[in-house]
Amino acid sequence: MPAEPATPPSVDLDDPGSRTARRFVGALALAAVLPALYLPGTIHNFFDLKIYMAAMDWWAAGNPLYDYVQPDRVQGELYFTYPPFAALLLLPFSWLKLGATVAIFTGLTLLGVVVTTKWLLDPVIRRHRLPHLFTLVVGVLLVLGVESTRETITFGQINMLLVVLILADLLFAVPRDSRWAGVGIGLAAALKLFPAIFVIYLLATRRWRAAVVAGATAAGATLLAAAVAPGDSWRFWTHELWATDRVGRTDYTGNQSLFGVLSRLTAPEEPNRLVWLPLVAVVIGYGLWRAVRASQAGDALTGLTLTGLVAALISPITWTHHIYWFIPAVVILADAALGTDPRTAAGARRRRRLVILAVAVIAIIVYGVVSFYDWGITPSPTGSPWEFLLRNGYVWLCLVLLVVLPVRDGAAQMPKRQTRKLGHSSRGTHSSVI
Repeated sequence: MPAEPATPPSVDLDDPGSRTARRFVGALALAAVLPALYLPGTIHNFFDLKIYMAAMDWWAAGNPLYDYVQPDRVQGELYFTYPPFAALLLLPFSWLKLGATVAIFTGLTLLGVVVTTKWLLDPVIRRHRLPHLFTLVVGVLLVLGVESTRETITFGQINMLLVVLILADLLFAVPRDSRWAGVGIGLAAALKLFPAIFVIYLLATRRWRAAVVAGATAAGATLLAAAVAPGDSWRFWTHELWATDRVGRTDYTGNQSLFGVLSRLTAPEEPNRLVWLPLVAVVIGYGLWRAVRASQAGDALTGLTLTGLVAALISPITWTHHIYWFIPAVVILADAALGTDPRTAAGARRRRRLVILAVAVIAIIVYGVVSFYDWGITPSPTGSPWEFLLRNGYVWLCLVLLVVLPVRDGAAQMPKRQTRKLGHSSRGTHSSVI
């Protein structure tokens, strides 16, 4: 009689080794997708970084910094548009070979991604007792997969440096009333004008000392640049600052701001600023009102995220690589979903809505609005409702998040010494319209 075939051993899904293997396979599968996501970006070939370095060579040769211009097939003529303080920090890189500069910028951006993702996820991991290493690895891989990070790396942009400065300030220095509170925001604003909105946020939340320090730091860095390059500094602050045509076409799909939406409706003509300015006023008023409420509730991350979304919407030009703020928005949505009790019908519905929104945001920012679709080179108005929807995808997403991003339990966001003093639990209710 033939022997019975051996029964294969069953796999214990609760076995720690099995869980580790599944996590490893999941992270590996996610990592395997990254090359395909980065493939469209290879055509950028560190284009912006090359402009910076060519402008630094031009400047070092004794030419006026803001006279440097480089032709581009999509944007026409591109100039060096950063403030003089940024030029001072970039100038030493002109002494290096381009390959070394590319390696340094890419390495620093990757380091910034790891550090900032850890800052965002560590509180969530602790509150919900998630597997630490696996959650961080998946988080970093997802951040590397989104379009803003891909564009930052493949263009050779400095955005992650600004994000590190802003997050370090608003997540750590400001909540703890550190003597350094405001320095990070001030340096970021001196490097690029976009972060100046966070000085207004400090004023709106009555962080008077931090706001003064931020303003003084930005002014000090600007005056330092003026002492080194007085002519270029005068020219930038009196003329080039207001010349938005130097940055690129406002109707180009990569400009995901309210002004970009209007520009794509009227291209090749510029939109009426009397239409744009009331929209800006409404977004600033509502967005900062919500950001202040989040700050007052102790949710520093939601407050600064809402402020970043406001900045993206109101700036005349907001390139896709500027909108890092979708990433903390996803973390906030996931944290709120995990903190919602699903044992009641209302809790289950709320968790489901939060999860759906978080997944939708991830799907949109990974696919993006410019990476996988060529919207054309010549200026042309939006041709159909479907095109109007797709070409302005990040603007709609910013507006939705501005309204529905939840404000989480304040005690969970406070520094540990404050939480113990108040005697609150790290769990609690989450305020939001979702």
